Amino acid sequence: MMTTLLAAADPATFTWSPKVAMVMIACNVLAYAIARANIAKPNEGFEIPNAQYFGGMSHASVVAANCLGHVLGIGTILGLAARGVL
Repeated sequence: MMTTLLAAADPATFTWSPKVAMVMIACNVLAYAIARANIAKPNEGFEIPNAQYFGGMSHASVVAANCLGHVLGIGTILGLAARGVL
C-alpha cells in the first residue's frame, strides 16, 4: 500500500539540456554580482591565479560566490522544471 502511494507521488523530473546549463550559468553570474557588491573585503585572503577574470576577488570570495550561485541555480532549475518550462 505504501509503495503504491510513493510511486504515485513521483515528482516531475527533467533531463540535462543546454537550457539547464544556461540557467545555472546565469545564476552564477548573478551570484558574482551579488558577492562583489556585498562582501566587505573581497580581496582579503589567498589570491587566485588570473584574479582579474573574477573581479579581483580572493579565493574565499570566489568559493562563496560559486556556492551562492549553485544554490540559486538549483532552486531556479527545480522551480522552472516544476512549472514545465525546462
